Amino acid sequence: MTPTEAKKRIAALRKEIAVHDELYYRQAKPKISDFDYDALKRELAGLEAKFPQFAGADSPTERIGDDRLEGFVTYRHRLPMQSLDNTYSEEELREFHRRLVKLFDREALDYVVEPKVDGLAVSVTYERGQLVRAVTRGNGEEGDDITANARTIHSLPARLKPVQGHPMPDVIEIRGEIYLTLAEFQRINQEREEAGEELYANPRNLAAGTIKQLDTSEVARRRLEIVLYGVGYCEPPLAGAQHGYHELVKHWGLPTVERYWRATGIDEVWRSVQELDQLRHAFAYATDGAVVKLDDFRLQREAGSTAKAPRWAIAYKFAAERAETRINDITVQVGRTGVLTPVAELEPVLLAGSTVSRATLHNKDEIARKDIRIGDYVLVEKAGEVIPAVIAVNPKRRPEASRPYHFPDRCPVCGTAVVQLEEEVATRCPNVACPAQVRRRLGHFVSKACLDIDGLGSAMIDALVERGWVKELPDIFRLRREDLLTLGKNVEKSTDNLLAAIEAAKQCELWRVIHGLGIPHVGVSASKDLAAHFRDLERLAGAAREDFFAGKESVISGIGGTMAAAIVGFFAEPRHRQLVTDLLEAGVRPRAPEKRAGGSTVLAGKVFVLTGTLPTLTRDEAGARIEAAGGKVSGSVSKKTSYVLAGAEAGSKLDKARELGVPVIDEAEFRRLLAAGGEG
Repeated sequence: MTPTEAKKRIAALRKEIAVHDELYYRQAKPKISDFDYDALKRELAGLEAKFPQFAGADSPTERIGDDRLEGFVTYRHRLPMQSLDNTYSEEELREFHRRLVKLFDREALDYVVEPKVDGLAVSVTYERGQLVRAVTRGNGEEGDDITANARTIHSLPARLKPVQGHPMPDVIEIRGEIYLTLAEFQRINQEREEAGEELYANPRNLAAGTIKQLDTSEVARRRLEIVLYGVGYCEPPLAGAQHGYHELVKHWGLPTVERYWRATGIDEVWRSVQELDQLRHAFAYATDGAVVKLDDFRLQREAGSTAKAPRWAIAYKFAAERAETRINDITVQVGRTGVLTPVAELEPVLLAGSTVSRATLHNKDEIARKDIRIGDYVLVEKAGEVIPAVIAVNPKRRPEASRPYHFPDRCPVCGTAVVQLEEEVATRCPNVACPAQVRRRLGHFVSKACLDIDGLGSAMIDALVERGWVKELPDIFRLRREDLLTLGKNVEKSTDNLLAAIEAAKQCELWRVIHGLGIPHVGVSASKDLAAHFRDLERLAGAAREDFFAGKESVISGIGGTMAAAIVGFFAEPRHRQLVTDLLEAGVRPRAPEKRAGGSTVLAGKVFVLTGTLPTLTRDEAGARIEAAGGKVSGSVSKKTSYVLAGAEAGSKLDKARELGVPVIDEAEFRRLLAAGGEG
């Protein structure tokens, strides 16, 4: 390669890497794999080494990606927060060991091998045992302050537990990863699928996007988790080793890696990495590699770091589990809101321990970008170990007669011309009477998570929609016995059971109807909050934004700006207001939440926040007694809080209460409140 060619290629690589940095770090929507991204950086590093006249301090090979976003306060790390060098081969891992052997002049080095959790890097700071700050890695020197969002993570304690023999540091930065469990990721995607919305690609992207939400209540709806495994700045400094640090973190009450391996020498390290590769599929979260660290803190300090990564640690990335198979067909599903989702119908293939016969193609833009055609042989990967996705086409095996796939311009179910809104990548069928949309809406409405009408399975729903008996949700309550009896022989008993279940559903709990309506962003928890606040379906349907906020503060715990806008916007549509009217005319009379404990209202209007460990009651028991007496339990302290019920080892909520002048009570005083009619 000539210098001129090298200069052009270096410029092109820097530009391409900058695009992928923006997609990965800031938008949490990467378009290529880590392996392909690292290959670009390696090619660039090789060219810059060969042609140093074109290298420079601004090269992406010399810096850490930057995840900072507008809207967040920037905070400087006391100690730079570096990334890890990646390796993809056993030989490169052994080379890492050889470098350290040469540095320390000894072969028997001790290591710790940890699972590499696939999430967003974070640093949490505790001062004298109190959580004061959570910051993303950012550019390594400074990151976004995400403290408010991090406090929604239930496993992250506000205060560390004291450990005998280990004085609490005055200040310590503890490094780790924010992530989503696979189960939570699937729950969120299931809600989106039911709503006909595009699915999230993998847990890492969703976790990264969630923690950067400006609306804390939206963050709380997605149950983020955190794992902590490293130390940054610490005063006084910690002595000892990485394995001891894991045990200390655990005793402090912090979530750390569920398993780690101690290994002496590279052969033991490699065996540990292989064992982890076999075990990781049983973990509750996605792992994309193993992190290998020198165990001794003193040796870590002696080994030092480069500008962007420590020399004493490395990440061994597991090969993505992929399989090649043929696309037999491309089908298009129509969701509850009319979104058209293309699906690859595959020749069945074994992948990550299960047989895969279908894979998502996301949207028409993805099909065009990858030039995916029916009959192609493609690489399929389980993205985030969950959703099978088509990664790339094998052009060498493409049939000669293949032609580019043309995304349908009409709904494959009802034939209506599809639309694509300017701000969306999704293509939609705008016909709300489309049978596919009706089936999805009906299936959601009668599911266990909503009205829970036994007897309305998918086969029955198909039959009702096909015959035109159910075109919208209220039609369920107008079904006639004589019609249902024509659906088969000997169906008298099942018909009567179904009609009885439908009749009972007319008086179901209010939150079930709210959830069943399919309001964007509103799940089960939010539906219960809305039911408790409005207590009437018509009141909710007529609510304006002012009914959700007092000034800038939400009056309903868990309902933030995004959700409030979605609710108001949903009922602003005439067909949704008509839907409520039709449900009421069909005899639906949902029940508002009842006051338990004999209808007691001694704590009516009182808002409680619980913190610490109570002498005899668990938090759930205390919360149940508050709600039974007409009170409300909130997760955060504000000026609207009536009391903070505090027990042993109360955390930051206690400090916030004192700061705002909110009354703080113990369990004994709480019991007196219950007995005295709620007067303080």
